[in-house]
Amino acid sequence: MFNFWGSKEQLGESRPSSSSEPSPQPPPWYSPSLVTSPSSSRPQSSGGQIPSHVSPSEAAGIISLLKDKSVDELSELLTDKNAYQQFLNSLEQVTIQNNIREELRKETLHLARENLEKEPQIVELRNQCRIIRTSELATAQEKLNELENQREEILKFYSPGSLLHRLQDAMKKGDEESEELQQKYMEKEIDTAAFVQKYKKLRSQYHRRALIHLSAKTSFTG
Repeated sequence: MFNFWGSKEQLGESRPSSSSEPSPQPPPWYSPSLVTSPSSSRPQSSGGQIPSHVSPSEAAGIISLLKDKSVDELSELLTDKNAYQQFLNSLEQVTIQNNIREELRKETLHLARENLEKEPQIVELRNQCRIIRTSELATAQEKLNELENQREEILKFYSPGSLLHRLQDAMKKGDEESEELQQKYMEKEIDTAAFVQKYKKLRSQYHRRALIHLSAKTSFTG
C-alpha cells in the first residue's frame, strides 16, 4: 500500500529504513489535490487524505499511476518542481480542467472582440436616443399636453352642470324673445298672423327646453 508523503512502506521494500534519515516533507509548491489515502474516500483535514473535490474513482486513478513509479521517480516528484508539474498536467482530470479553462478564455476573448466591434453602433444608438429625448420626445410631449387640454375642455363642456346651465340660458333667451315679440305686437310692428306663428314657435321651444331641463336635473341629482 502506498501513501504519497508517508511512503515508508514503499521505501522499505527497496532499501532498509534508517532511523537517522528524516521523512520527506512536501515542498512548498506541492498541490494537496494529489495526496490520497486508499483506505478512505472521505475528505479529511490532514495532509495525507483526499480533498473534498476529488472523488474516490479519481483518487484511485491517481494512486494507480503512482504505484507504477519507482522510488527514484517518486523522490523526483517530491524534490523537482518541474517533474511534479509535468506529472500533474498529465492527469486526465487536470487536462480536462485546462481544456475547459482554455475554451472559456477563448470564448471570453471572442465576446470581448464582438463588444468592441459593436461599440460604434452602440455610440450611434446612444446619440439617436439623445436626439429623440431632446427633440422628438419634447414635440410629442407638447402635442400630448395639447390633446389633454382639449379633452378637459370637451369634458367640461359636456359635463352635467354645463349642459344644465346652457339649457337654462337658452330658456331665458327664448323667454326674452317672446317678450320682445309681444312688445312688437302691442306696438303694431307685426301683424296678428305673423305674431301667432312666431310666438307659438318660441313658446313651444321654451316649454320643450323646460321639460328637458327638469328631466335632466332630476336624473343628474337623483
